Amino acid sequence: MDTNDTIRDGTATRRETIKYGGTVALGGLLAGCVGGGDGDGSGSSDAAPTENSTDDDSTEDGSDESDSEDEADESYTASISPVGDVTFESPPETVFTRLTHHADMAFALGRGDGITAMHAPDYYDGLWNQYVERLPGVSLDWSGLYSSWEPDKEKLYDLDSDVHLADPAWLTQLEGWEREDVDEIAENVSPWFGNSLSDRHQEPAGEWVDGYEYYGLWEQFERVAEAFDERERYEALAAVREELLSTVDERLPPEEERPTAVMIAAADIEQIYAYTLSNPGFLTSHTRPLGPRDAFEGSVESGSVVDFETILDADPDVILYLGGMEPGTDMAGRRTAFEEDPVGSQVAAVQNDRIHPQGARYQGPILNLFQIEMTAKQLYPDEFGAWPRYESGPYPEIPADERLFDRQRVADVINGDL
Repeated sequence: MDTNDTIRDGTATRRETIKYGGTVALGGLLAGCVGGGDGDGSGSSDAAPTENSTDDDSTEDGSDESDSEDEADESYTASISPVGDVTFESPPETVFTRLTHHADMAFALGRGDGITAMHAPDYYDGLWNQYVERLPGVSLDWSGLYSSWEPDKEKLYDLDSDVHLADPAWLTQLEGWEREDVDEIAENVSPWFGNSLSDRHQEPAGEWVDGYEYYGLWEQFERVAEAFDERERYEALAAVREELLSTVDERLPPEEERPTAVMIAAADIEQIYAYTLSNPGFLTSHTRPLGPRDAFEGSVESGSVVDFETILDADPDVILYLGGMEPGTDMAGRRTAFEEDPVGSQVAAVQNDRIHPQGARYQGPILNLFQIEMTAKQLYPDEFGAWPRYESGPYPEIPADERLFDRQRVADVINGDL
């Protein structure tokens, strides 16, 4: 490991001396934690950082020691695979993210304005704000942030975030990132606390294989909430979700009466990606609970490129168009491409005007609530109320008596009114 792992430019970093006491270095944080540090997420004061009181102005009455004990008493520990236990001196305020499921988690916990980086920030700022429009008194601005799909290590020093909500097991698959780089950032800037390979239960590589755990979306959100010391916010939003899922379960028709469906993504009709809706991972956390029948009947692997002929062979009752809610997407034009094609126009979903927009698969808790509601309406209009024919603009204004979750309650939680 580089000598900069502990000292950079000859001086201790701000977070080593003030915020984290130097105890979050991945040399200790990750060593041994990949295999066994991913317990129930409960913390122990035994892991609290300590500091040596060597300042010249320390007094004989033990005040420095007392202050250190008070700080230790305020520390807390959260746990997530693959990093294991992480001890925080205080809740993070500024947040590095790479993927939007983590950005949405920070947003849900009241840290939306504290995000310092994310993948494709302008694109996802536009997409998320289509939904945020329906949350009274809530605002969001991710435009112009650092785009972190392939983050530069030196940029992470510049951003100086309080926590890195990103998965080091995924990061080290990128060119230019080794385990030593991950350790260095954890020690000199702030800890890693994220899990992304749960997206579709991807296999981790190398040293991360042993003990890597997969989480459901809301299981991971609970752990992230613990990292921010925001248990109450998590429980409030989880209660909204439980009520939503209860409503869905009560009204779902028998399986044999459910429509066949497929999700697609395509910038043009020359390359259409198809996604199945019930495979493991948090990418399907809004479609799996709704139980639509797979139009491909297992014959097409999720993420495969398909053509109109393949789609016609499957003949789905419903087509869900990924990214259709993004402001720059021409949803009307996407429908027209199917309608004007001699093969595509024969698909049942096209003939019955059931091509519907979707948002994002890398969703956090807020987008998940909206997407469960919208997808329920798109798949089962008779049971949950019709989804308006969408072409552009914010998430449609659903009549109050047809909404499946309480927007005001969600807005209150984001704004800290519990």
